[in-house]
Order: sequence, then C-alpha cells, then structure tokens
Amino acid sequence: MLAYIHDALRTPRGKARPDGGLASLTPQELVRQLVDGLRQRSPEAAAQAQALLLGCVGQVGAQGGHIALVAKLHAGLPDACSAVSLNNYCVSGLSAIGQAAAMVSSGQARCVWASGVEMMSQVGFMADRASYYTDASFPPRTRYVPVALAADRLAAAEGITRQALDAVALASQQRAAASQDNAVLQRSRLAITHADGRVALALDECIRAQTSAEGLAAMAPAFAALAEPYAAALGDARFAALHTISHAPPVCDGAAIALVGTEALTASRPRARIVGFADVGGDPAASLLAGMAAMDQVLATTGLRLADMDRIEFMESFGVTLVKFLRDCPVDAARVNVGGGHMAKGHPLGASGAILLSTLLDSLDEAKGRFGLVVCTGASGTGAAMVVERLG
Repeated sequence: MLAYIHDALRTPRGKARPDGGLASLTPQELVRQLVDGLRQRSPEAAAQAQALLLGCVGQVGAQGGHIALVAKLHAGLPDACSAVSLNNYCVSGLSAIGQAAAMVSSGQARCVWASGVEMMSQVGFMADRASYYTDASFPPRTRYVPVALAADRLAAAEGITRQALDAVALASQQRAAASQDNAVLQRSRLAITHADGRVALALDECIRAQTSAEGLAAMAPAFAALAEPYAAALGDARFAALHTISHAPPVCDGAAIALVGTEALTASRPRARIVGFADVGGDPAASLLAGMAAMDQVLATTGLRLADMDRIEFMESFGVTLVKFLRDCPVDAARVNVGGGHMAKGHPLGASGAILLSTLLDSLDEAKGRFGLVVCTGASGTGAAMVVERLG
C-alpha cells in the first residue's frame, strides 16, 4: 500500500461513570483536542487533511447527529474537509484507518484524519436499542449474542481453562501498570484538559495495579445470567460460565486519531508505512474469531509471518481471544501487548482500533522494531487487522 501514517495520538482511557476523568467532556471535544495535538506535532501534514473518518458504535444521544460532522465542525476543520461516521462495532477505529489508507493509495485523497471515539459514560453499551439485538426472525446462528456470552461459549468450545484466563488477565494488568510512566510507550498519549486548562485525565484510569493471582482466582464468573435470555440464539446450547469481570475489558471513554497520507505529504519522514490491511466478516455464531481471520488474510497478502512482527497489539476482546491466540499461533508472547491490553486499560468500542494502532507505533519505537501488527475483533463476526512498517 502507498499510504503512510505521519503521526497518531490517543487520549488516556477514562472510567465510564459520572466521576470518570473524561465523563464531563463531549466526544467531539476529545476529537478536537487530538486534532489540535496533531496540528502542533505535524502542522504541515495536518493542514492538508481532506477528510475525517470517525469510528463510533453508539451513534445516539451525545454521539448522534452524524458524530464525524459534529467533530469536524467543533474542531474547526475546513468546510471542504469531508466527514464520515463509521460503525463496524469494536473494529470501527481500525476500519476507519484502513479506509483512509485505501483513499490515499487510490489517489482519492492525499491526507485523511482517521479516528475513533466512544464516550460510554454518556452512551452506554447497546444504547441504540437496535431491533437486531432481540429480533427472533433471524435464524439462530445469525442472531445477536452479547460478546460476554460469546466469550464463554468460545472458551467452552476451545477447552480454555479458568487458570489460563487468569494468567493473561494478570499479565495485562501488570504490564499496563508498569507502562504508565514509560515515556516512549506513552509518546502518543495526550493528556486531556478542561476548558480552563486544568488536566482532566493524563493516565489510563481503569488499570488495577494491585491485581494478584489470588484475587483473580477468588472472583466468580460474571455473565451466567445472560444465557437464558439468549437461549434461542444459542440454539439451546449449554456451557459453563467462565469469564469474570477481570477477564472482560472495562467499559470506558476514549478516542484516538491517525494522520494518514502520501509519503511526500511533508518534508518530514512519516512514522510508519501501512503495509497491508484486512477488514473481514466471519461466522456470527463464532463472533470473536473474525479478528484472527483478518490477521491470517493480511499476513497472506503481505507475504509476512507472525515471526516477522516485532510488536503485536492484539485486542483483548475478552480473555479467551488472547489465550487462543497465544496457544494456537507461532508467536512470542513477549512481543504481544507489551504495555498491557484491554483487560487492564478498557475498551471504548469505536475508538479501540485506532487506540491500538497508536499504541503499536509507540511500542515499535521502544523496541526499535520494523514490523508491527494490530488485530481487532468485534461482535457478530467483525474483524480487522493491519501490518505497519516503522520508518522513524
């Protein structure tokens, strides 16, 4: 692909509750501050942006009214800059970056803002109340199943144990806590401020630094009650509840943005080249596996292997996905989610893919690595993956 990432920024992730660090702000304000941050860091590139692609899942209430257009207007982007609001469930932010790369590679645009935002303190999970969530007219295998329930079903199908889930959850928390003050790993994390200049949030807020193996082992499964309302969608399958809240990513607020353009957009060297991207659909009845299918596709099209990846950001949709990846794929666990993952830091739905891309660039810088991979998974068979080559 002839598309490059000139720079990328993310907000810290704030708890999705009224006293969360970002909860008093609007989603468009998070995007504005990221846009301003890129204007300061890459003024020449930012001035040329022709489109804003914004991933967001809950496009109602504070995030309704064509959130990309609202963010464009609030950020003071030029009238001629187009705006597209995009919902591809939890992979939306990475899908936005992939579409931006396609626009640049095809010559449709020289420079695109690609981003994601989700304010779950203001727009809760499934707040759009879509008919699909409960529509019994769909065949059972295509009906909506909450991701937590899909995670327990997948764990049962794959023979994944509670002990394995606890191990990856503990590692995620420990790595996240250790990375908070690592300046290189947080190079692209931008402190968010209030209108009066006071810092609203500078650190990722959901991390539980005191997590212990003993504490994790004592926790009870959290999602058993979901099985009964969705029994028909599950084809009346029965399986044990396994995941606790520590194996699930906390709901949170957050945003991220990448500046995607041609190589010669500025005199400065881009941070990375987008080597390949895959946005795929998967079996809705195995809804957490599409990310791995996207990974397989992008590796095949680029001719690269997991062994070529110096760093990998693998979305911890729930603990089961990471356990399966580390168990079944030829990958060095020391290169995966080196600064912790979603189980520790949280999952702001439509923003997550863009956040992981920003995190990957930072971890590649720290390792002075060449190739990096992002893998994202969402509900009902959505998945995306991207390979980048560090240039900085």
